[in-house]
Formats: sequence, structure tokens, C-alpha cells
Amino acid sequence: MGRIGRRGRTVEHTEALRSPHPARPAAPARAAYWFISAAIAVCASVHAQTADPLPSWNDGSVKQNIVAFVQGTTNMGDRRFVPPAERIAVFDNDGTLWTEQPMYTQLVFALDRVKALAPSHPEWRTQMPFSAVLRDDTKAFDAAGDKALEQVMFATHTGMTPEEFTKTVNDWIAGARHPRFNRRYTELVYQPMIELLAYLRASGFKTYIVTGGTVEFVRAWSERVYGIPPEQVVGTTFVTKYSIPNAHPTLTREPEVDFVDDGPGKPEAIQKFIGRHPTFAVGNSDGDQEMLEWTAGRSGARFVALVHHTDAQREWAYDRSSHIGRLDKALDEAARGNWTVIDMKRDWARVFAFEPAN
Repeated sequence: MGRIGRRGRTVEHTEALRSPHPARPAAPARAAYWFISAAIAVCASVHAQTADPLPSWNDGSVKQNIVAFVQGTTNMGDRRFVPPAERIAVFDNDGTLWTEQPMYTQLVFALDRVKALAPSHPEWRTQMPFSAVLRDDTKAFDAAGDKALEQVMFATHTGMTPEEFTKTVNDWIAGARHPRFNRRYTELVYQPMIELLAYLRASGFKTYIVTGGTVEFVRAWSERVYGIPPEQVVGTTFVTKYSIPNAHPTLTREPEVDFVDDGPGKPEAIQKFIGRHPTFAVGNSDGDQEMLEWTAGRSGARFVALVHHTDAQREWAYDRSSHIGRLDKALDEAARGNWTVIDMKRDWARVFAFEPAN
């Protein structure tokens, strides 16, 4: 036994702690160390294999197919293997990642902005379509058609810098409440899809939003809500012009549509802004059909899916006759092309994070 130093340590123990090269443990100690290390590694591996990456999805063929696809495309020994650079996943937003009923969220924002700006525009009290908005006359506004929508969008989304618009969106979305759920719109994102996005990213996929909404509206909050940064959001755009007023370089959003990211515009925009063919694509309406067709038409592994709104109790049930997010032709194409159809009522244990699992 070594000499006892202060605090009960042997002198030899103290010197060993100070040494930059302490003595290796004896053989039994080394064996125990390696045994424990190996056991920890095995437990970690088992946990990684058994942990459920999609806990808000009910067990069934859809969940199994998603997991099998991700495992296959990320396993170098699998015939479906996809190199990391080519693991591109694209998602529609409205009705695919968050609720779109009873009205598109961006339209709610635009109508609220008309009311907020009305004191500076007294002429709007008698000028259509603004007068209909101020009277909450949705029937008259709808009857005015696409031209009315365009006027409202130009009045509320342009004539400012991108930074000013982003601040306006964030201020609104921090306080606006959904009429049915009385929750912020960013709370009405689908928890199963949040898990799917995270699962894909953890498996080396790059996730994009490809939306018919305007790109700056979604970019304002997409990173904190979906984990998708602004540069991975593709959408409808307004013309933006550069100028240098008062020696300060400025971009201004002009009242002119640059590109509509809907229908055939979606694959066109994917090619233009992403430059790679998607491997994984999810939508929910006829406006997503071309994006899904283009993804399905590639060679090699691909996963194509539609979210079918079938749960009137927890969210909404709608498809072919809906005036919002109509799913008609794309549903027929899903049957012909053997696409995956995600049945909200059957396949999701919960819809929103704030509700208990089913």
C-alpha cells in the first residue's frame, strides 16, 4: 500500500493523476472497460434500430412503406440506394404541411391587411373588392373572381422591401388565430409531417417546400416551424426591383406577378431553383399533380404521396368537390400510378401536436 497523502490518496495515486501518461489499467480492468464500452455500443445500435421515427403515424402499410423507402435509399448495399446529393424531398405547403381550411392562411393574412391599411385608404370603403372585404362580405368577394384577389394581393403584398414584408408577416402570424381551433396558424402544422421532415433530414435528405403561396410569406416562418431554411422554399413570386434611393441599395416588391408556382409551374420551378430531380414528393391537391407526376416519372427509387383529408372530427374531410385544395384528378392519377395515399383518419395517430394521440 502506498504512502497516504492529503485527503486519503496514496502518493503513487496522486503522481499517477499528474502524469501526462498514466499507467494503463491492469488486464482485468481493461477487459471490464472494453466489455462495458461494447455493451453501450450495442445498446445504442439496438435503440437506433428500434426507436420509432414516426410516432404520430399509426402502424400500417403507409408508415411501413415510408420507413422501408428511407432505409433502402440510404443503405449502400440496397439496390434502391440514392447518393446523399440526390436525396431531394419536395413538399407542398397548404393542406400538406398545415391546414388550409376554411380558407388559405395567406388569404386570411391578406384580408386582415386590407382592414389594417384601410384608415390610409378611405376610398376603399366604396371601392370593390376592398369594400366587400371591409364588410366581411365573402360572397361578394368570391363573386368578383381572380381579379379581385389580384387587387387585394397587390395592395397588401407589394410596395415595400422584402424585410418590411417579412416583419409584417411575422407580426401577424404571432397573433392571428384560426376561427375553428382558436390557435395560432403555426400551431396548425401537421405533427406527422413534422416528424417525416425530421426523419428525412436525419437520413440525409434535403427538404424543400414547393408552394403555390408566395415565397416570402412562407419564408418568413418556415425555418422555425418546419426546420426548412428560406433558400429551400420555392413559391409564387412578385417582380422585385433594385434601386439606390438616398445612396442606400434597396429591393422593392412590385405589383406584378413574376411566376406562379402551381400546377405545371411546380416542376418548372423545381428545375429552375433546385436543379435536381426529386426522389420524394408529397402533395394534397390537383395543383400538385404535375410535381408528383414528374417525380414518379424519374428512373430509380422514388416515393410519391398524396395527403387525403378524411378526418372531419380532428380536421376536415374534403376532396373532389372542395373549393379549397380540390383533390380530384390527382386522386385518380394516384390510383393509376400506384402512388401512396395518406389517409389522415386512418394513418395519423394525431393530426396536431396539441392533441392526444388517437
